[in-house]
Amino acid sequence: MIVRWGLGELPEVLRELGIEGPFLIASERWSKLDLPAAGRWNDVPSDQVDEIALAARDADGLLVVGGGSAIDLAKAVSVATGLPVVSVPTTYSGSEWADNFGIRDGARRMQGGGSGANLAGIVYEPELTLELPLEESVGTALNALAHCAEALYVKGRNHKADVLALEGARTINETLPRVAADGHDRQARTKLLAGADVAGHALGLAGLGLGHAMAQAIGGRYGLPHGALNAICLPAALRFNEPVAHSEIARFAEALETDDPAARVEELAGLGGFERLRDLGVPNEDLDALGRAASERGGAKANPRPASPAEVAELMRSVW
Repeated sequence: MIVRWGLGELPEVLRELGIEGPFLIASERWSKLDLPAAGRWNDVPSDQVDEIALAARDADGLLVVGGGSAIDLAKAVSVATGLPVVSVPTTYSGSEWADNFGIRDGARRMQGGGSGANLAGIVYEPELTLELPLEESVGTALNALAHCAEALYVKGRNHKADVLALEGARTINETLPRVAADGHDRQARTKLLAGADVAGHALGLAGLGLGHAMAQAIGGRYGLPHGALNAICLPAALRFNEPVAHSEIARFAEALETDDPAARVEELAGLGGFERLRDLGVPNEDLDALGRAASERGGAKANPRPASPAEVAELMRSVW
């Protein structure tokens, strides 16, 4: 993966990858950016993957600008076409590092997913995050923090991912409060994006756990923000996993400079107003079904402590 900082580096990244005419996937929000494009798709999120793949048939690569939904869409198109993806992330989601993806429709409800995207390059530009709203800033940063926590104890964990995860946790813990206090603090935004970068890399190396599985099951059903759900679900997952992953979670706690990592995550989540699932409109009567759905996801199966559908539903009730 080629990784560069500064949008001015994008032409060189494309040259290094041999991409001369990329197909651009980006919402209208980014229409004023001067970006190379042999074609463009503005409707994000979208489940019209086949239509986009057809529109990109003459391109030699995919260029995507946006958050997790846009990058996931580009990854789905990459699988359909085989084209390499160059991402310009505008949130802290970390989607640019994982070859798996979820396909959401215009209402943000999950319509499928897969893996195997051809990830080729990332260009980080902190300037593109300066207008990111508080809730989205905190939510996607907590998603990145969940990548760090889970990379330390999931079945796919490894030494390199551990190092990246701890670095990411330290950086996010330090800089997210600064960004929440002043979203136009360029230094803090840059450092937070760097933390999300290493967190995403850890995700790509190790994989996801139960907290993500819960967030995915809930978000996919109701079209809710993935970051907000990770902010709420991660503390419950940490408490559930602590009996079997005590030493790993202790390392996460040390990176957060706390004796109670779940409480610290809740504190950081509170910067964005994320406290309970009911605040997001999740129906209490659906929790059993959501527990079953989450328990079947890959993140639940990679979790260090097996969780039955009833146990997952109970965890959801604890944060409902």
